[in-house]
Amino acid sequence: MDKNNSIYFIAETAFHHEGDVEFLMNLVKDISCLEINAVKFHLLFDLEDYIIKNHPAEEVLRKISIPEQSWFQVFDYMKETGKKIVLLCNDLKSLKFVNSIQNQYPIDAVELHSTGLNDIFLLEEAANFKKDIILGVGGSTFDEVKFAVDFLKAQKQNNIVLMHGFQSYPTNYNDINFKRIEMLSNAFGLPIGYADHTDPKDSNNEVISVLPVMNGVKILEKHVTNKFSEQRIDAQAAVSIETMGNIIRLANTLNQSLGSDNLNFSEAELNYGNTGPMKKALVARKPIKKGEIITKEDIAFKRTTASSPLLQKDIYKILGNIALEDIAQDTLLTNMNVEYAFKKQNFDQFFVSDKN
Repeated sequence: MDKNNSIYFIAETAFHHEGDVEFLMNLVKDISCLEINAVKFHLLFDLEDYIIKNHPAEEVLRKISIPEQSWFQVFDYMKETGKKIVLLCNDLKSLKFVNSIQNQYPIDAVELHSTGLNDIFLLEEAANFKKDIILGVGGSTFDEVKFAVDFLKAQKQNNIVLMHGFQSYPTNYNDINFKRIEMLSNAFGLPIGYADHTDPKDSNNEVISVLPVMNGVKILEKHVTNKFSEQRIDAQAAVSIETMGNIIRLANTLNQSLGSDNLNFSEAELNYGNTGPMKKALVARKPIKKGEIITKEDIAFKRTTASSPLLQKDIYKILGNIALEDIAQDTLLTNMNVEYAFKKQNFDQFFVSDKN
């Protein structure tokens, strides 16, 4: 996954396809028209490695899981789109499959869902992946996250990304807890993303989806559908193609407005802070004769048409020094027309004494 200053957008398909490969191919085709970086798919090959026998969800999961061989068609098409692939592996067999083909396809990351965050068999196999490993940390304690991170690092795997967010069909705003993103980032020093699962029909969805950008989050994930009106699996969190486009534009705008964390001014800021044309400059309040000592009464702060080499705080380089030439009213006061001798700053003359 790119680690530059741009936002990395992931469009998640999850099980929205309900096992229909043709539906998934059409969804990928529509999603790929967006300015996203990657499409995320859920893989589940071995149900017995994921849930117990006779689990109430077993029949549904078996029906909606796309078999191993069918994924080659999807991945081949992903090559054509030019988009990256992110694969969430729910079981060990699917994760081993991904490791076996990782050099054949543009797979940018594998993800371990928070339901298997501390599954050491998944963690051990994930450590063999050559690129990023995303750890879903929704609903996980600090100790659980630390266990997974420490386990991977012990396996010499340091390409770790934490993903905040969870699916609550849909997730309530009050449960998101954006502050946890900052806490996790500070605690682990790892890249962290946000996977939004709030109600796509809510008017605040777009804003909520991009807010983490203001805290420096560079990875955003959203469920996306091309059948917004259909009640398919995971539809509770899936936004339309149009809405996803709006989210991408909004997030990029916020990211651009953040700027950088250095103290360098942009050209616009330099112009705005220019002493003289913008900030008031030190000028002669009245005509000053050559040889006169400059006093507070001789100085004014005014906006001018020319830039001043002195800042407003440089008044102490002028006060108490001698005019080197006759200085007309409103002329900029500089080291060219005033003799400069270093003096320790003294604020006393600017305050009225209370003494009688």
